[in-house]
Formats: sequence, structure tokens, C-alpha cells
Amino acid sequence: MVAFGKKLKERQIQEWQGYYINYKLMKKRVKYYAQQIQLGTQDRRHVLKDFSRMLDIQVCSRCGFSVNICFKHFLATIQIEKIVLFLLEQQGILASRIAKLGEQHGAIQQEPHISKISELREAYRAVGLELLKLLNFVEMNAVGLRKILKKFDKRFGYRFTDYYVKTRANHPYSQLQQVFKHVGFGAVVGSLSRNLHDLQDRQGSYLSIYDQPTLPLQDPVIDSIRAAVDRLTNSTNFLNFLGMHALIMQEELPAPADEPIDDQRYHFMSLSLNLANTFLYMVNTYIIVPTADDYSMSLGAAPTVCGIVIGAMAVAQVFSSVYFSAWSNKSYFRPLVFSSIVLFLGNAMYALAYDFNSIWILLIGRLLCGFGSARAVNRRYISDCVPLKIRMQASAGFVSASALGMACGPALAGLLQINFKIFRITFNQDTLPGWVMTIAWLIYLIWLWLTFKEPSRDIEDNQTPHPSHAADNSALEKGLKQPLLISSVDTVDEDADQDNDDSEEAPEDSRLPATSIGSAYRLLTPSVKVQLLIYFMLKYAMEILLSESSVITTYYFKWSTSTVSIFLACLGLTVLPVNIIVGSYISNMFEDRQILLASEIMVFIGILFSFHIIFPYSEPQYICSGLLMFVSAEVLEGVNLSLLSRVMSSRLSRGTYNGGLLSTEAGTLARVIADATITLAGYMGVSRLLNITLLPSLFICIASIFATCYTYNSLY
Repeated sequence: MVAFGKKLKERQIQEWQGYYINYKLMKKRVKYYAQQIQLGTQDRRHVLKDFSRMLDIQVCSRCGFSVNICFKHFLATIQIEKIVLFLLEQQGILASRIAKLGEQHGAIQQEPHISKISELREAYRAVGLELLKLLNFVEMNAVGLRKILKKFDKRFGYRFTDYYVKTRANHPYSQLQQVFKHVGFGAVVGSLSRNLHDLQDRQGSYLSIYDQPTLPLQDPVIDSIRAAVDRLTNSTNFLNFLGMHALIMQEELPAPADEPIDDQRYHFMSLSLNLANTFLYMVNTYIIVPTADDYSMSLGAAPTVCGIVIGAMAVAQVFSSVYFSAWSNKSYFRPLVFSSIVLFLGNAMYALAYDFNSIWILLIGRLLCGFGSARAVNRRYISDCVPLKIRMQASAGFVSASALGMACGPALAGLLQINFKIFRITFNQDTLPGWVMTIAWLIYLIWLWLTFKEPSRDIEDNQTPHPSHAADNSALEKGLKQPLLISSVDTVDEDADQDNDDSEEAPEDSRLPATSIGSAYRLLTPSVKVQLLIYFMLKYAMEILLSESSVITTYYFKWSTSTVSIFLACLGLTVLPVNIIVGSYISNMFEDRQILLASEIMVFIGILFSFHIIFPYSEPQYICSGLLMFVSAEVLEGVNLSLLSRVMSSRLSRGTYNGGLLSTEAGTLARVIADATITLAGYMGVSRLLNITLLPSLFICIASIFATCYTYNSLY
């Protein structure tokens, strides 16, 4: 695939070339500002004001004056204001065309004629295609604007986006909102939808689109327009919202309708096997939570050792995520086979530890289970082998499989309340989770061996998808050899500009994915780091709640294993309903950053009410505070990952050290530290366990709230 800048140039509408944002000019200005600040001839305040003016109004790329002074270079002057004015002009033209078609529509209703109805329908569709072109024009400019804001932040300490958004986005005359948010297409889309609906053959029915608002309009043009509007306004639905949780990044630019999507590497059964692996692994993770304390005590350890037993899997996953991600560069089948074998052996050791009376065999078994974590492979398969048209559905399936596994694990443990022996091997509530998962992974291994189809690497090499994403990298991190969006004047002297601007050219290695954790970390802006901190915080708080639930409820309320299992299963079952509400309604009513901050505050309140201070600790207090904390953390996780998938550097979309791996490592480290905290706090007595383990959660939550407030305006 072609480089990002070339792809953008090819997707420009030729007759509108003079109306695209001039990324090359702004990139050069960023370099110029850096030199001036280094020489001490300009201060940061002047730079912020000058660059803001450049974005707001029309500034000539040749002489630096506004277009009111420089008429000679008029076509090279386009920034936000002219984009918005051109947008309004084109909307007016489309509205006039629809109005004229409306007159024809009225005449046809008086004297219906099949051929005229067909012609009118095609005329409305032609207007729809023009509207889609205009939406793509706005979206391409929005991408360029986001990129230059990120580039400026990277060069000057990450404060420009904060300043620019703070002063522009919330102003009553904000033109930035016209590009990013309320683009004003609703009336045009509504008019097209209604008229095309009226022209459909309804076999004598006089019902309008307003009488049946849930009736889908069978017209691909309207569907494409609505999808484009949704992308521009950040409105979403449950499927898209859930799919973003997988942190599998989509294309930044709108794909042309006639662009073919290669699906030679896609195999439905192989995708199903990856989702099944995700589900089984999450079941494997949480099936032992209700019984881990009893199992530890039966082997002569303290009940709080359950923290180590549960956390051992996460410790190993910190390392397995990296080598599985690297392995998936060469194969998908072999790492999945290896994962299944290791999980089979790990669960067998976990179950046999009871009869060997060895806590070490138990821990080694859990470590092996962690070394078998193939979530990186599951995610990479969706990213690399699933066609773009169904990738969001597959991503949502990945997240749903994880959520269902989280709920099914404790529920299954609650059903395994039997005790018997076969050939001196004990089967009881402590060992049965291990035996059940051993059988499950054996069946999965056979299914995998018989039906998995390894994607062809030749196709991947011919497509060279990685450089396409790596091209995004250079736009953000190092600059492109060509301007991101080119005006007609820039095209004339493009080579000369490059000769005088060698430092702005992108070396080939800057187009490649990150090659280490360190290089991946250096690609993160402070706002992304804050979001990873938030992810760490919510995973830490959730792990504390879940892992110590059996010990806490046994000590305070004398709950049985079945009761604990029901409680944990109910928490897990809230995941999908909560995401439906947030994805379908709340995320369309409020900005992501608003939901992010509100959810953090609710997590803080949930943690605060979980403490046992003066009054006797009651079941309603524990259940309500735990539910509030868990649900708020789920809302926070969804919004956080949804936002993270949009603002993280596209260099992290592929390769071994991708954005999904970074988020997985952050969450896994949180679980490791949380489980270690439970075990260490246990040495101070079970009576103090609750308060001691909640204190770090409280402090990390407060820190994340302050960090979010600090970077709030850059979360845009």
C-alpha cells in the first residue's frame, strides 16, 4: 500500500485542491518556531498566538501575510476559516439542488410515472454522493488538523492543543466545532432520507419515514453518509463503541466506496477459534477466584496467599504478551497450539497440587497458565486477517468473549460443589476448576488442529500493510517527504521545498512500527500516558475487588463459595448491559472526556464507601460500593479505550510493540501489583486487609483525576 501522504493526495478532489488545509506550510512553521525559540528571538506565548492565528485565518504560504493583503498567492492560503466557509457554500449548493428536486417531486406526486420516479430517485442519490464527497473533504481536513496539533505538542511540550482547544472549542463562534463536531449536515441528510424513502415502492402504503422511524432505509448512499457523519461527530453505536475496546485501530482516512477490500487471508473458523481462545482464557483466569483462598488454606498457606495464586497468572502474562506478539509476526497457528498445550499442562498441575499437597505445584501451574496467554495473537489476527468491513464486528466479538468469560468463570466455579475420588485423585470444589479447564483446553487443541487455517504470508508481503500504517507514523512523528495535504501552489515547487527542508523528510525507519517497549513508550504523548494511568488504576481497583472478595466476604459475612460465585458472576454480567447504555446513549450525549472524568469520580466514590471505618461492615455496604466501583470502572474502561484508540500514535497500530500490547501490559501490571498487595497486606491480619488494600486504589484514583484535569483540553 502507498505511503500516507501519497494516499491522501490521491484521495483529494481535484477541483477542491485549493480548499484543503496546508499541512506542509504548518509543518515548516513548527520547525521555524522551534528555531526561533532556541535562538531566543521569540517566546512561547508569541508562538502560541501566532500559530493559533495561522490556523484561524487565511495566511499565505509564500509571504506569511493574510489573504486580504496578498492576493497573488490566494490559492495557498487555506486554513480553518476558509474550510468552514467553503463547507457552508457547498452545503448551500446542495440545499438548492434538493429544493429544485423537491419541486419535481411535488409534480410527480400529482402525476406519478415510473420512469420519472426512477430518474428522480437517481438524482437524489447523485446529491447524496456529492454530500458524501463533502463529508470526506471535511474528514480529511480534520485528520490533518489533528496531526498538526499533535506535531506541535510533540515539539513544544504538549501545551498547544490544550491552549487552542480551551480557547476555541467552547467559544460561541467556534469554527473548530464546525470541523470536528457540529458540521451541520443533519438537515441535508434528513431531507435526502425522507425523499428517497417517499420514492420507494411501498405498494400503496402512505406511511412516511416519521411513522416508522425504526424502519431501515434500503439505500447504501444514505448508510454511507450516516457512517461518515458519525465519524465526524464522534457519535457511535454499541457495536462500534464495544469494538474500540479491543484497541484494534481502524483506518484514519475514509476509504473510497469503490476501493476493493482484500479478504483472501480471512477464514471464519480461524476467527472463531481466536475468539474461543479469548473466552476460555478469561474463564481460566476467573474460575479459581471464589475458591483460591480455600485451596491455599488446604495446602497449609494463609488465605491471603490467594493473591499470589491469582496473580501468578498475571505475572507470567507480562512476559508472554511480548513473545506471543512477536511470534504472531510469523505465524498464528503455532503460537495458538503452544498456548493450548501450556494451558493444558498448567491446569493439570493446578488440579494435582491438592493430592501432592504442594503450594509450589499450584503456583507453577498458574504460572504456566499465564505463559499460555495468547491474547496478543487473538488481537493481531483480527487486525491483520479480518477484512475492514467486518473488523469492527470482530473487535466487538473479542471484547464480548472476554466479558462473557469473566462472568462464566465464577459462575462455573459455583456449580462445581462436589467431592469424590478416582484412583486417588481428588475432585472437589478446589481442584475441579483445574480439571474442567484441562479438558476444555484439550478439546480446544483438537478443534484447533483440525480446523485452523494459517493465513498466507505471501499475500501479506504483497499487500505490505505495515508501511501503510507506518506512513501515518512519519506524519505525526517525523514529517513526510510530501505535504500531507497539498495546495496547487505547493505542487509547483514541491521538489525545491524538499531540497531546502531536508530535516523534515521522513527516514524510512520512521515509517516502521516501534521496535521495543522503550521506542513505543516514546511515541506516547502525555495525554495518552494519562489514559494508560487511568487504565492501570481501574484494573488495579477491579482486581482488588475481585481477588479479595472471597476472603473479605468469608471474614465479614461468612459467605459460602456459591454465594461468592453468584456475586462475582453478577458483576461480570453487568459488562455488556453497561456498554450498551454507554455506547448507544451516553457517548452520544456527552464528550468522551466528560464521561471519562465523571466515571473516575464515581470510581473514587465507590472506593471511598468501601472502607470499614466506624460502623459495623454490612452486606449492603459491601455490595453497593462494590457494584458502584465495578460498574463505574467498566464505564471508564470503555470510554478510556475508545478515546485511546483515536488519539494513540498510528505507529502503534501494528508490529510487536503495538498499542494493544501497551494497554495489556499496563492492565496486567496493575493486576500483578494488586494481587501482591493483597498477599502482603494479609501479613497484618485479615481484619485490616480491606482498608489496607483500598488505600492504594484511593491514592491512584485521586492521582488519575488530577492528571485528567491537567490534560483535559488535549483529550480532543
